[in-house]
Amino acid sequence: MEAYYLLLLIIIAFLFFFLLTPSKKPALPPGPPSIPILGNLLWLRRFPSHFNIETLVRDLRPHLGPIITLRIGTRTSIFITDRHLVHKALIELGAVFSSRPPQPLFSTFPNTRITNISSAPYGNTWRLLRRNLTSHILHPAKFHLFAHGRRWVLGLLLREIHTESRESPRRAVVPKKNFRFAMFGLLALMCFGERLDEKSIREIEDAHRELLLHATKNWALFTFFPKCISGFLFGERFRTMRRLRRRQSELFFPLITACRENRKQGKEEQRVHCSYVDSLLDITIAEEGGRQLTDDEVAMLCGEFLIAGTDTTASALEWTMAEIAASPAVQAKLAEEVDGRSGGEEIKDEELLKMSYLKAVVLEGLRRHPPAHFVLPHSVTEDTIFEGYLIPKNVPVNFVASEVGWDERVWEEAMDFVPERFMAGGEGEGADITGSREIKMMPFGVGRRICPGFGLAMLHLHYFVANLVREFKWEAMDGEEIDFSEKSLFIVAMKKPLRALVTPRTVLKSRADTHGPAVG
Repeated sequence: MEAYYLLLLIIIAFLFFFLLTPSKKPALPPGPPSIPILGNLLWLRRFPSHFNIETLVRDLRPHLGPIITLRIGTRTSIFITDRHLVHKALIELGAVFSSRPPQPLFSTFPNTRITNISSAPYGNTWRLLRRNLTSHILHPAKFHLFAHGRRWVLGLLLREIHTESRESPRRAVVPKKNFRFAMFGLLALMCFGERLDEKSIREIEDAHRELLLHATKNWALFTFFPKCISGFLFGERFRTMRRLRRRQSELFFPLITACRENRKQGKEEQRVHCSYVDSLLDITIAEEGGRQLTDDEVAMLCGEFLIAGTDTTASALEWTMAEIAASPAVQAKLAEEVDGRSGGEEIKDEELLKMSYLKAVVLEGLRRHPPAHFVLPHSVTEDTIFEGYLIPKNVPVNFVASEVGWDERVWEEAMDFVPERFMAGGEGEGADITGSREIKMMPFGVGRRICPGFGLAMLHLHYFVANLVREFKWEAMDGEEIDFSEKSLFIVAMKKPLRALVTPRTVLKSRADTHGPAVG
């Protein structure tokens, strides 16, 4: 018995020693109270509005500082909100913070050995895939190859808006779907090298949309539990995800096969131009014996290309046109610049480069309404000490783009839409959206994992904003105000889609010629 009590005393002494001796290992960044399995949920239930993660992080920052840890279920995530710390992490320590956390179980097909560019861990395969995309499709020197595609899609878009405006009793137009269709059709052309008919575009877009909405709706459930448990609990949802992915790929396979057959028969010169699929069919994976990509892998990369460029750009276009419609002074100034360059015809790429106020309007739209309020999660390549805190490998590190672009210490009246801030003498003059010098806004992320399509997105926004303002006058409906409240899906969209009074400028000019100056 004495030996038993002695052993018990030694155990208690050791426990007190380990519990009371401070650990020399750096701790995670601070966060709300947490318990195993449930994480912060018991604490968060007292604050229902805080289940909006962005609101929660914003409210916690004054108490916990600019680096915050949240535990939702078994998943630990770190949030960085200060623009100087974002620059330090993603620019100064770019190689360390350039990986991605492990992807949920539903993210890939069982028979694929690579993931897409956005989700791939930092390494040789990611570099190979990204370099292929940026050099063959997204390099500025290649943009002119798709000018005819932009002109074609613009024609479709203007036709649909004219039709909707004529058929509506109050000339009301809700352009959200038309914006998305235009962007999707243009990217499909770039992806497959063929001008698809409208029925094919809509069929692929519908499959893409259904997959995206299902993934977004179930993401939180899929990531709350470990993979081994979530696969068991949500088997039917996983099977639905697989089915939707398979449906999307089966729509892609004939287009991929046609591209491959044309190459074999030497018919590349008959195609519209070199496509993204063309470049993917030339890739070999050196680490895997020089093998080529499978059709499933090509389909997955095509799906990423369409997802990444459609909803983000279409949403940014809708937000910007909403701000233009809500601000007659901004629209008048922009229309004057557009008219000075257009001569009544389509605004072409070379003219866009000379339009300083157009650039300011687009930049202000992206600052005030970034398509995503969080950039895609990063992770460190190895356990890292950052600002005195431990950042573990494989833990998602989130950077809050909205907080950076709305920082009142940088932007005067940050929540107002003021394009002039990007003109000479404004606080945004010479703003660098790549963040290499300093970070004032980051709608496309920054650093090594910056969205590779940011240059193309900027061109598309300039092109469509300019030509939409050239063709129409945009106004709020009589007796209505444009609602700028938000909702979060895959991107941050307008909660109530833009509904505007759209008048063709040819009609306004005709009225002015007949009755004197047009009013309004």
